Amino acid sequence: MTDPLAQGLNELTSALTALGIRFLVGGSLASSAHGIVRATFDGDLVALIFPPQARLLAKALGPGWYAEPEMMRQAIEAGRAFNLIHMGSAMKFDIFPASTEFHEAQLERATATPLQMEGAALCPVATPEDILLAKLQWYRDGGEVSDRQWNDIGGLIATNEAMDWEYVDLWAPRLHVTDLLARARADAER
Repeated sequence: MTDPLAQGLNELTSALTALGIRFLVGGSLASSAHGIVRATFDGDLVALIFPPQARLLAKALGPGWYAEPEMMRQAIEAGRAFNLIHMGSAMKFDIFPASTEFHEAQLERATATPLQMEGAALCPVATPEDILLAKLQWYRDGGEVSDRQWNDIGGLIATNEAMDWEYVDLWAPRLHVTDLLARARADAER
């Protein structure tokens, strides 16, 4: 039986692919694919999407989705995430428009990776290095209080022996997370 989150993700990634919109799966789905699996009730994607594509994406998803084209367009223009809801499963997906150099690097490096969900199609997923950096950024932006984010960060470090630390160390200062990275690596060594 297909996981409800996988069902929505499969429909969403099919629509993005059909429209030629580059994307990657990030967030907890990516950290679960590369680290320690944990339950999540939503999906995060980074997409190279432009304002005129909002209406096309809403139409491609169809009536089984809550997708408000005008709200999507405004969010894309502002460089903010927008939500899509798969009505059949009530699963929420946050789409982060690729608006930074780091987003571009993530899209270039994403690899087809199996997700830890029954029935999920193979799709581009952020690399362990990129999801580690993104989670460090989210942890900082969230006030450094989320135990779930911190545990995901530790899980990524602990389970990825071949982590490209040169790449991580190059991006950490640019993303202003060098101190958090040092703390996470020290915690993982304990």
